[in-house]
Amino acid sequence: MAPVAEQALRVTAALPVVPEPAVVTIVVPTFNESGNVGELLRQITAGVPARVPCEVVFVDDSTDDTPWVIEQAAQDCPFPVSVIHRDAPDGGLGGAVVEGLRVASSEWVVVMDADLQHPPDLVPELVAHGEMERAELVVASRYVAGGSRAGLAGGYRVAVSRAATWLAKGLFPRRLGGISDPMSGFFAIRRSAVTADLLKPLGYKILLEVAVRARPRAVAEVPFTFRDRFAGESKSTAKEGLRFLRHLVELRTAAPPARMAAFGLIGLSGFAPNLIALWLMTTAAGLHFVPAQIAANQFGVLWNFLLIELLLFRHRRGHRHWANRLTRYGLIANADLVLRIPLSAVFVTHAGLPVMQATVAALLITFVLRYAGTEALIYLPRGRRGTRRAADVGAVRGGGQRGALDAVGHSAPVPEPVAVAVAAEPRVPPGTTHEGVVTP
Repeated sequence: MAPVAEQALRVTAALPVVPEPAVVTIVVPTFNESGNVGELLRQITAGVPARVPCEVVFVDDSTDDTPWVIEQAAQDCPFPVSVIHRDAPDGGLGGAVVEGLRVASSEWVVVMDADLQHPPDLVPELVAHGEMERAELVVASRYVAGGSRAGLAGGYRVAVSRAATWLAKGLFPRRLGGISDPMSGFFAIRRSAVTADLLKPLGYKILLEVAVRARPRAVAEVPFTFRDRFAGESKSTAKEGLRFLRHLVELRTAAPPARMAAFGLIGLSGFAPNLIALWLMTTAAGLHFVPAQIAANQFGVLWNFLLIELLLFRHRRGHRHWANRLTRYGLIANADLVLRIPLSAVFVTHAGLPVMQATVAALLITFVLRYAGTEALIYLPRGRRGTRRAADVGAVRGGGQRGALDAVGHSAPVPEPVAVAVAAEPRVPPGTTHEGVVTP
């Protein structure tokens, strides 16, 4: 029988080597979470080992005293804590996370909510698992073995969460194939794997945005128990649900072919208000058919304009006034109607096509022209407003923490923090450098 020491050596050699977590930036978006942030910082302090250099960046959209509470609570923290307060909450919670990614100075960024439904003591495991699996994204999941959604209060919220998960995975089967919980707001991502300028969040499902647009090369998951909210009220509302649906449409129609298909479906939906208006004007008001048809067509045009504004071109509206966009769209849509009839006549007279085939051909041609004209003449910016910064893409990989700060500083303006609270030097092991407070 082998000696005890030799047996212990063999057992130790058989165990997997778990790398130490790298330097971590924890990004916490907040909106009126003054009752939670103090306890959150206390639990982060208790849950993140002293040997792990850590910093916390709060990106705050609050209308209460949350920034002041963070500043006071940070006095008892042994690591850097900073606050970026946004006067305009562009993009909602997801937009706040993007601002945090811009200023993150670490190799790993962990995103978590402030309400303590995400356990802070899981932060080191998320990052260590990413290092061990060589992943670019590590998701804390409620739906893998060992996970639980216990903190989802009530059957209604559970049903909504599951329905949203199925819908997202159904729309993006390949990009979300390795993610069992795309609705999770608790995840770790390598800073070099995501370019903040490419993200266009809408609402609070930022993981969905990151997974679909950034396309991390390798994804891993860690189970976690979704806990009860510590204080305050849930920000999940019917309005946020509608924003989530809009977000799904935007992501699904990001590619030109998908956007053109959605443009066609929106055009088909315009027949409903058109026919309703036509019936009201001819039957109820007794208007002559010809002027009624012209007027009714404008209701369909207006309906289509509103939908493409909300669902297809939300990020490309800033360079023209809404009245300018509506006027241009109305001219293009009505030109389509005027062009369709003579084009059909040309196909019948000169090409010898049957009436139905000629009509279909004219519809297809005018549809393509209407889509191209809408995109080029209304929603295409008058000039390029900047290019993607190569420095931002490889900030961490190319130059370490200081490189990341410099790249972020030159890639995009970041709002000035209204409060920065630091109680002590960061917890850095001997021989390790750390830049300290995150400053934009």
